[in-house]
Amino acid sequence: MHNWNVIITVHEGGFVAACELLEQYGRISKTGFFNVLVMRTDDPRELMEWLKAQFEANPAIGSFLNRLIPVEHVFSFQTTADFRIKIIPIVEPYISRLMDKTFYVRMHRRGFKGRLSSMEEERWLDGYLHECILKAGGDGRISFENPDAVLSVETIAQHVGVGLWLRDDIDRYPFLRFD
Repeated sequence: MHNWNVIITVHEGGFVAACELLEQYGRISKTGFFNVLVMRTDDPRELMEWLKAQFEANPAIGSFLNRLIPVEHVFSFQTTADFRIKIIPIVEPYISRLMDKTFYVRMHRRGFKGRLSSMEEERWLDGYLHECILKAGGDGRISFENPDAVLSVETIAQHVGVGLWLRDDIDRYPFLRFD
């Protein structure tokens, strides 16, 4: 499961249809979590453009495919402290892209129940990024209403995928859903 760069959630009963639709773009694997799949694709942008066209041609795809979110970085962790130590160098390059933008962090946690809190880690990472932006002379701020960017953090047990999505992408791709 270490070698993935896309996370997919499907509606109940949508597993087979999602696999049939997406298998031409990469290897799809089960995760051990209900209706959650991971995928490895060589070109996430090409996949997204193709899937956008598929949605436009056949909106019924939304009846089985809930979310598809490519990630730029994947790492493993064992504890909350380990998670925080490892995510810092991954998100630091995003600071320059968040300067003078509204943003928020959205974490979807699967596993580690009682040991890792999505809300606490979102709040901590929001605060860390905001502080870094201010120290760098920027004016970024946290906003949940139509933000300029969303930092997506997707956990599957002890594995984490991270990606930054800007407003143009969020508006362009109907399957990028963060809430």
